[in-house]
Amino acid sequence: MNPVLEFRSVTIQYPGASTPTVSGVSFHVHPDERVALFGLNGSGKTTLLLAAVGLVPFTGAIFIDGIPVEKKTLQKARDRTGFLFNIPEDQILFPRVLDDVAYGLIRKGTPLQEAHAKAGLILGTLGVSNLAHSSPFQLSHGQRQRIALAGALVTTPAVLLLDKPSSALDPPGSLALADMLRSLASSILIATHDVEFAERTCNRFLVLCDQGLRECRECAEAQRFLLGNMTVKSVGDMPH
Repeated sequence: MNPVLEFRSVTIQYPGASTPTVSGVSFHVHPDERVALFGLNGSGKTTLLLAAVGLVPFTGAIFIDGIPVEKKTLQKARDRTGFLFNIPEDQILFPRVLDDVAYGLIRKGTPLQEAHAKAGLILGTLGVSNLAHSSPFQLSHGQRQRIALAGALVTTPAVLLLDKPSSALDPPGSLALADMLRSLASSILIATHDVEFAERTCNRFLVLCDQGLRECRECAEAQRFLLGNMTVKSVGDMPH
């Protein structure tokens, strides 16, 4: 089965930096996998997600559903990706929830009525159909996050990229989001350091560290590695 997301020897160094943020990273996400990408602050978790949609320059190769993330095919690759920023307000554009969620479809040429119907279905799937005609700017953080997630899902992406989605949620909100993500028929890569959330949501666990990218057999092993108590095998040594 072909991966829906693949990194091949990806190195990212920001202009003016003396060393790369990440170096030689290779891994892949297959259909129906929900992968947690752990790492301490500054390890490059968010940077990798941004590179996957062409928002930061990189060397190496990244593929979304077999499409290379490069200048000629960037929009096509982005169209196969759903992205949820750490701050959902950064991707909410319209004063009515239904219009905001439908925007990705309308941009692709979907007729307005059809786009609104599909947006309504996604909002129902996420349990917020009652907010369709509300202003997103008057909602709670957790509600805005679901609206942003609905906008990411409405175009049926091959893979979802989520940047620290539980960071501003209270425990009940984090639990509800984990259960909802687990119920989706989507491949997901989650950048996080929330071990409990990842354990509830994901079925694969990667750790980004000074030694490169490592894969752990279970979430507790990833936590111990982050705390410096053990070593784990590199991704290349682990079966997928």
